[in-house]
Amino acid sequence: MATGYQPRLKTRYKAEVVPALKNKFNFSSVMQVPKLEKICINQGVGDAVSDKKLIESAVKEMTMITGQKAVATYSKKDISNFKLRKGVAIGVRVTLRGNTMYEFLDRLISASLPRIRDFKGISPKGFDGRGNYTLGIPEQIIFPEIDIDKVTKMNGMDITFVTTAKNNDEAKALLTEFGFPFKK
Repeated sequence: MATGYQPRLKTRYKAEVVPALKNKFNFSSVMQVPKLEKICINQGVGDAVSDKKLIESAVKEMTMITGQKAVATYSKKDISNFKLRKGVAIGVRVTLRGNTMYEFLDRLISASLPRIRDFKGISPKGFDGRGNYTLGIPEQIIFPEIDIDKVTKMNGMDITFVTTAKNNDEAKALLTEFGFPFKK
């Protein structure tokens, strides 16, 4: 594996975030400082039950956004009210780790979030109590990689940031150091 290239946020994490969090929470070792483990992105495509092409376009869009191949998710059981059969593709997901994760995070914070209509910051209520944060995105067109003219259907997505933090305060401090624009 080549050691030459390092994403901007990965370098910033080692140089600025680790010392800042170590001082803030009085950690005795650098290994206690929380870090970002992975980013999981899920997109539900409910109308894909009737139109199979929606899943293909969702996989293609998610792959363009993240820079990593997305996979379709399939239903586990039949639900007659939704006209859903077991084994039908109903969503798209991708899990990012390593350099790809830092690159996506950088693009999300610096380019995509400011493009949300009437953006006033992200809600600080998405923490789960175990140091993970989930953010809901209303439309996929906020990402610069998506060509608005080629979008067939507007879909939102959930982005989950999985950290090694032990509680919400540590996780929020970590994400704030990365540059997350939390509402006050």
